[in-house]
Amino acid sequence: MSSHYNKDPDVKFIAATNWELDKIVSELRGIRNEWRIESGRLQELGLRELPSRDVLQNIIRELCGALFPMRLGPQDLREESEDYYVGYTLDAALSQLLQQVQLELRYSARQHRDTLSGVEIKTRANTIVRQFAVSLPQLRRILDIDVRAAYYGDPAAKSVDEVLLCYPGVVAIIHHRLAHLLYELGVPLLARIVAELAHSSTGIDIHPGATIGSGFFIDHGTGVVIGETAIIGERVRLYQAVTLGAKTFPADDTGALHKGLPRHPIVEDDVVIYAGATILGRVTIGKGSVIGGNIWLTRSVPAGSNITQASLRNDATTTTERNL
Repeated sequence: MSSHYNKDPDVKFIAATNWELDKIVSELRGIRNEWRIESGRLQELGLRELPSRDVLQNIIRELCGALFPMRLGPQDLREESEDYYVGYTLDAALSQLLQQVQLELRYSARQHRDTLSGVEIKTRANTIVRQFAVSLPQLRRILDIDVRAAYYGDPAAKSVDEVLLCYPGVVAIIHHRLAHLLYELGVPLLARIVAELAHSSTGIDIHPGATIGSGFFIDHGTGVVIGETAIIGERVRLYQAVTLGAKTFPADDTGALHKGLPRHPIVEDDVVIYAGATILGRVTIGKGSVIGGNIWLTRSVPAGSNITQASLRNDATTTTERNL
């Protein structure tokens, strides 16, 4: 796609209609310069240095096609050319990803005033993308387990193909598995962009730092939020509007938040959390527990618990009577 602007800085933009654009462009330049001064960004590179959301969206689309060629690949694909398509598509996607990784590493080095050379950045980017690539077969195995969990977990599902093609929870977990891999490999900005692509299309917000076991299924999905340090075990099922969030945000003396601390729930294997439940803080939901709808929970519960609004009310009443 060609760019519809003149790259010669000495040529002014000429509009067909008088919108007073010279004045607006000048004011916007002034505001940008103010921001750059305040942010210590006076030494701009003279070109866009950040990764591209559009490019990453295309990369993820191609990776999905390569992972599931006969279901998410092109309509005219035939089985006899499946391997060729997968190889060709992966080569194109990984080459684009390499460029995006280099952009993030260069940007990160500049932000942190690291003195990495161009050669060092390219070498590190190559290592990251190679590690990402060799992880794709195992990622596909885990996604197969996720897809089967969605099929068996929803009585309305007619086939695994329907689940893969239609379910927003499956779209979200595919994006998350790819994003989490990037996050673990040291490119968190790319990972966050991939996560937000899924968030935009599904309404499911999973931070790429969250650790999620296999057989994970989000039914319906809209409004689900899973925080950065959440740890989710095997065969866990969530319904719409579930939040696995943080209860408090510790700050230093200047008011700046401490980042990266464990602050989100641990959900053990075989847990079901129904619609609208909110679980906050570094609490543990024990294996095999069932958390009812619209529950507000800020404490750990043991394995095999069945938490409902009625049980919470009874606990509160018992606690009050004990205090009396």
